[in-house]
Amino acid sequence: MRIALAGLATSHPYTDARTLARHAELVVWEPDGERLRRFTEEHPEARVAGSLGEALDGGPDGVVLTVPNPRVPEALAAVLETGAACFVNKPAAATREQLDRLDRLPIHDRVMSGSVLRFAPAFAGWAADPAGVLSVRATVRHDVGLWATGYNAWQDNPSEGGGTLVTMGVHGVELLVALLGPDVRLAGAAGAVRHYGTLRSEDTGVMALRWGSGVTGVVEVVGVSDEESYAVTVHRRGGDEHVVIEAGDDPVLGLGYAGTIEAFLEMAGGGPSPVPWAETRAILDVLVSARESVPVR
Repeated sequence: MRIALAGLATSHPYTDARTLARHAELVVWEPDGERLRRFTEEHPEARVAGSLGEALDGGPDGVVLTVPNPRVPEALAAVLETGAACFVNKPAAATREQLDRLDRLPIHDRVMSGSVLRFAPAFAGWAADPAGVLSVRATVRHDVGLWATGYNAWQDNPSEGGGTLVTMGVHGVELLVALLGPDVRLAGAAGAVRHYGTLRSEDTGVMALRWGSGVTGVVEVVGVSDEESYAVTVHRRGGDEHVVIEAGDDPVLGLGYAGTIEAFLEMAGGGPSPVPWAETRAILDVLVSARESVPVR
């Protein structure tokens, strides 16, 4: 099996590659020399491609696509032409213009995108009965202090990567949509800077959601945190159901990276994505709508 890692714009493909290298021949493309050097030092056996087109030559079995958000639609269009399975590292779109461009692509059932957390063992086996649900809540604790130093500035830019509300908020929205389905819309959003004053976006935020069934939900994004964790609560009349996702002793397993790659490899073998694109599209619409409703600093 041959897998192309098309872009190394975030930390995720480095993590993905550690699992993929045990199953497939790796081809990597990344225009930034320093990021590429870091990757090839860890994976000297990987074949380096000089362009996205070269990485896709010969038709890889699967593609892990990780480029800055403004470049996703064009890059994904090139991947779609190969017919290969594709995993787009989250989030696939951060602005309305980016989402509109994705909507014009012929996205097939072997394309997957979203948060790895839905494949975390603590969450993946949880099937909350939708009957009697009053409301739901997801809390995302993930520090964004690196962005305050200027690292990966495009992610903190609301008009490019969407900022904290989008890039970290996707984790919470993904988990709630995985539980209750894609018939959801944004009811309201807010963001603030409480600690990292040099950010262009926010370091805390909240989104209110409403499903067609009438169930309401809240996503809290806490970007000032000494620890990384994710929690989901389902409120019922008789009490609450609560799940916490943490890295544990093996973050690749505990945070869902391993499960995500397992699903991707099944797609590369010919299977469909376990996450329908309609679900991913609903998640992206909530995030984009939230970004549109929160003033840019």
